[in-house]
Amino acid sequence: MHAPDDSTDTAEQIAALLDGIVRRQRRASREGFGESVTHGQFRVLRTLDQADQPIRLSELAARLGIVPRSATSVVDDLEAAGLVARQPDPHDRRATLVDLTTEGRQILTTLREKRRDVMVTQLTRLSPAEQQTLATLLQRLAEG
Repeated sequence: MHAPDDSTDTAEQIAALLDGIVRRQRRASREGFGESVTHGQFRVLRTLDQADQPIRLSELAARLGIVPRSATSVVDDLEAAGLVARQPDPHDRRATLVDLTTEGRQILTTLREKRRDVMVTQLTRLSPAEQQTLATLLQRLAEG
């Protein structure tokens, strides 16, 4: 049996801390919306916003790293809530494009603001230099 070394213990500690921070962030940013927008739905809204144009369901699924059937299900729910709209693809009548509605963009903006505000509150515990160090270290990890 191999005993875990200090780097394994540190990695597990960091993973647990990041999980806790992300959970707290999600919970706080959803306040005011209840369960009306799930994390998965937020990811779809954010992905559509980043696309800057309507995209096919298959492309949306690929960008999210999920199967098309799952993307269809999330889009169905978002469409029923009036946050996204489907439209025929002008280049392929068999395909459907998805885009944000005005209400979808508004909710996405509000969710992003709430998420930023929650993070600003959490970061007040750190000095400006510590905040910059944290941002630099997280950027390095994100690149890997």
